[in-house]
Order: sequence, then C-alpha cells, then structure tokens
Amino acid sequence: MFDESDLRRAESLVVLCRSAGILIATAESCTGGLLAALITAIPGSSDVFERGFVTYSNAAKIECLGVAPHILDAFGAVSRETALAMAAGALAHSNAAIAVSITGVAGPGGGTPKKPVGLVHFGLARKGCEAAAIEKHFGALERDGVRRAAVAAAVDLLFEAAGSGKL
Repeated sequence: MFDESDLRRAESLVVLCRSAGILIATAESCTGGLLAALITAIPGSSDVFERGFVTYSNAAKIECLGVAPHILDAFGAVSRETALAMAAGALAHSNAAIAVSITGVAGPGGGTPKKPVGLVHFGLARKGCEAAAIEKHFGALERDGVRRAAVAAAVDLLFEAAGSGKL
C-alpha cells in the first residue's frame, strides 16, 4: 500500500515518539485518513498513535474538531486558519501531545487562481506551545501524488515536533 521509504520514515517516527513518550493525533481532510493509515501500518504504532480524525466535510470539521463556522466562512476549508483550528481541535479532543492537520486541494478539480490544485495547508499543535501553520504548493501532481506528498510532509512535521521537543 505504501512505498518502503514512507514506511521506514513512519517507523522512525513511531520509534522516536515511543522513546519520548509522545502520543500523536491526526486531523485529515484532503488525505482522507492516509496519514493515519501509514502510521498504523507500523507494528507497535498503538503505543504512540492516539487517534485520527477524518474530517472531509465542513460539518465534520465543526462537529468533530470544534472548528468555528466563522473560520470556514471567512477563510474556507483550505486555509491557514482552518489548518490551525483543525490541529488545535485534534489536541483538544484527544490525549495526544502533538497533532498535525492537513487540508488542501488534491484535484483534479476544485482549484481556483487563489487556491490552486496542489495547495495544502498543515497545522501543527503541541501541548503547551503555540500552533504553527505551514503552506505547501505541490503543483499539478495527479490527485494521488498530491495526497502522497501531503502525507510525507505531515510525517516530516510530526518527526520535527517530536524530535525537537518544540514546534
């Protein structure tokens, strides 16, 4: 299902989080649970993976993560603000110490000049720290390519947060 390099990176993340005693949570939109699937493909990931939220619709973002409707109305689902709110919501609705969120335009449709296909926003939240937002432009990769690139970037963000002890 996943390539060897992705699995090795996820395994390293699990090992790092286990040794640091860190639980993680995910909040995914455009990746539809692929990040959670990658992490849980690793034997022993239950030691570190607390839970994952797949909040594809705006209603799910509101109901499951507590994203304020005014954020979605003002900025849209694919935005820095929504990514931050999703990550904060994943932390608030879990026992995790670190949460990452992913929201973007995977394509092939749905892009606009301001929010083109390949635009993905990430939120990274850690208990006791200010949340961070990251914006990536993966370009006109096919849908699967955008989703895979977003998952890989999210693993890197989790790895950085778990390894550095800060955001």
